[in-house]
Amino acid sequence: MLLILTGPSGTGKTTLIRHLLKRYPDLGFSVSHTTRPPRPGEVEGRDYYFVSQAEFLRLLKKKSFIEWAVVHGYYYGTSKAEFKKSQKQDLVMDIDVQGARQVKKLTVENGYHAVFVFVLPPERKVLEERLRRRGDLSPEDLRLRVKRAREEVRFWDDFDYLIINHNLEEALQELEAIVVAERCRPKDRRKEGQQIIKTFR
Repeated sequence: MLLILTGPSGTGKTTLIRHLLKRYPDLGFSVSHTTRPPRPGEVEGRDYYFVSQAEFLRLLKKKSFIEWAVVHGYYYGTSKAEFKKSQKQDLVMDIDVQGARQVKKLTVENGYHAVFVFVLPPERKVLEERLRRRGDLSPEDLRLRVKRAREEVRFWDDFDYLIINHNLEEALQELEAIVVAERCRPKDRRKEGQQIIKTFR
């Protein structure tokens, strides 16, 4: 299973994923490349692969990414190597709406089991306050992120699930429920199911 969380910046995607991975240590995480500088506490290779713009463009020219986008002036992308991890274990991706739409097209065309979750804040004012509390955005950066969010929220109905993150624990419970439900699909439990069926012969 490939689990993709998307939504505007400031909706809490990264926080939800961090808590989900603690509760489900068997889940893998797809580490994206980015040209933006690390935020306090972020670790190279765990949160992102931090690269220069020249290096990102070199990888882009080599067609190393399954999706990429320019978000708030920085390049972001998911490499083919990271994507291939989903063939060996359940994998979680944290990507922007533009990238999620690219991945959705790719997975549909290639028959991958991918689950797309759109995360929304309860309202715009809450999103603005969450972004403001980060403390690393200028008033102009904040304005641009809110402007982009207005464009991105229009696509919420294009995805499989919607989580409204007004309370972290409730939102996390909903995300866990999605993981459990998707793991119960017959095609994902085929080997286990076939073994049980043999006992009835």
